[in-house]
Amino acid sequence: MANEAGKTGRSGWETAVSRTMPYPGSRVWEFLVGDGVEIWLGPGVELPRERGAGYETEHGTTGEIRSYSEDRLRLTWRPTDWDHDSLLELEVADLGKRSTLRIRQEQLADVAEKAEQRAYWKQVVERVEAALAER
Repeated sequence: MANEAGKTGRSGWETAVSRTMPYPGSRVWEFLVGDGVEIWLGPGVELPRERGAGYETEHGTTGEIRSYSEDRLRLTWRPTDWDHDSLLELEVADLGKRSTLRIRQEQLADVAEKAEQRAYWKQVVERVEAALAER
């Protein structure tokens, strides 16, 4: 049971951002897991699609794929300066000619980390939408 905004009994602190975009879900998803992966995951990584597969970015963020489907991805996320993993989920809901991108991160250490990650994911969503508009 949550006792503070963004804090859950099961998974610690969490944050989420979403944006509805004027693009079909398949277009958004293909960009996120293809050319756009660097925008949200970081430079120098090819996104693995198999459960249990690990990854590492040029900046040293590491993690493991937990699940991968045609519109939803769950993976662990651990930057080099963190002493814990967090759980990241990206999901695209297809609404026909539009879609909603949802990014949720849980198992954050504290309210400061929550605020930092929320700001990061807001920037990511803006960059994804801008990149899609240029295509």
